Amino acid sequence: MSKKNKEKKDKKEQNKGERPISENRRARHKYEVIEQVECGIALRGSEVKSMREGQVSIQEAYGRVQKGELWLLGCDIPEFKQATIWNHEPRRERKLLVHGRQLEKLSARQKEKGLTLVPLKLYFNDRGIAKLLLGVCKGKKDHDKRESLKRADTQRQIERNMRRR
Repeated sequence: MSKKNKEKKDKKEQNKGERPISENRRARHKYEVIEQVECGIALRGSEVKSMREGQVSIQEAYGRVQKGELWLLGCDIPEFKQATIWNHEPRRERKLLVHGRQLEKLSARQKEKGLTLVPLKLYFNDRGIAKLLLGVCKGKKDHDKRESLKRADTQRQIERNMRRR
């Protein structure tokens, strides 16, 4: 088995149990992702049930390190209709769970000029636990966006030509 096929197989096995909830595709267009960190999320029961229905928006969300803790701000999880009085606030701050070393690293990266913490993907892992893929990102300029679109377009054309032969 070639090295490329082995890498593809490994990636498929890693994503095998993932159930995607929400993905922030716009973030990959607006930002250059420098580093990615997988985080757990402290949620309430009604939030998890609402997430299982796929009613989540991470488009306007961002991460912030405050008082030694990592928080997710601006994430919208609508109320779960059957939860009645035990419901949650849709846009409340949610604590992200990471290891201490990762928190220190993210805190230092956040303080660097031009870097921000952007949620890229929200999913349930193979054990059914909600996870968030948080990216340390740097904003792209307009010319960088055009360049990456051109690069993706040429790559698509090359792949099409390879399939035809």
